[in-house]
Amino acid sequence: MSYTHPVSKPWLGGRELEYVTEAVSDGWISSQGPYVRKFESEFADYNGIAHGVACSSGTTALTLALRALGVGPGDEVIVPEFTMIATAWAVTYTGATPVFVDCGDDLNIDVSLIEEKITPRTKVIMPVHIYGRRCDMTAIMDLAHEYNLRVVEDSAEAHGVRPVADIACFSLFANKIITAGEGGICLTNDQHLADQMAHLRAMAFTKDHSFLHKKLAYNFRMTSMQAAVALAQTEQLDTILETRREIERRYDEGLSGIDGITLMPPRDVLWMYDLRAERREELRDFLADEGIETRLFFKPMSRQPGYLHPDWPSLKASRFSEDGFYLPTHTGLTAEDQEFITGKVRKFYGA
Repeated sequence: MSYTHPVSKPWLGGRELEYVTEAVSDGWISSQGPYVRKFESEFADYNGIAHGVACSSGTTALTLALRALGVGPGDEVIVPEFTMIATAWAVTYTGATPVFVDCGDDLNIDVSLIEEKITPRTKVIMPVHIYGRRCDMTAIMDLAHEYNLRVVEDSAEAHGVRPVADIACFSLFANKIITAGEGGICLTNDQHLADQMAHLRAMAFTKDHSFLHKKLAYNFRMTSMQAAVALAQTEQLDTILETRREIERRYDEGLSGIDGITLMPPRDVLWMYDLRAERREELRDFLADEGIETRLFFKPMSRQPGYLHPDWPSLKASRFSEDGFYLPTHTGLTAEDQEFITGKVRKFYGA
């Protein structure tokens, strides 16, 4: 179905075409091209972090981070119940076991529930900044210090939230705050971890490129063309974030006071504008008929077939998933677009 108002679309308002054209003209289109290093440096500098390691997706970024930290079979990683399944899959890819923790009212991992899930096998805590809301990283880092654990921030939805963990992983998929179409990047202040992730993403070649590979590695590289787009996006990140703050403000105003709609807590950066709704499916059908696309909340990890646990219906993450959804949220969304969208929501509820 074609929507007049899609949930997301990329905003390419900078020097993307110029940089991609240069990459193609120079012939450096592979992962060896100069734009990869330029993007890694620019994005790391923006976040006040020493090292950036670009890769093929946010999922591969998480996988590289865990592997660099030595996570493997027999280990456990603390993962939120309320997240996109890629967070859990990255743990499974390493052979480790994800251990799930329910969410709080802001949808982020409930920090008060983490400690009871820590065992002698726990190696990493992996919080996710859901829809752009920053987790309580002070409490998480304190807990990691107390138990001698490492922390990987899943920042796929939170460009602009400054990292504090051992490694932070960002997605650059087309629906993210900034994009390369596909891609990801890991940030760390640890030179050894950066070197390991760069080594693992490029098939763990030895320095002499002798085709003798001493460890299992991956082809998780980013091309110079993707990095060219990502660099141009990074240059506009402050403008993008400010535009999205205004989009959040307009939605807050346009949707306030509607019986049947529950607004969610503010976001540190706006990825998607999420809310809860009575008669959600009827509302979504009504909006779809008006050309407005919506998307459902994530399902709890314990409801997923690969991680199924019988207690999933009792989770707070499960209750949120039953009535939560999000509206079109992208940098090119205009005030007129939002007035139309919020007007249709108000019409549905007779507001």
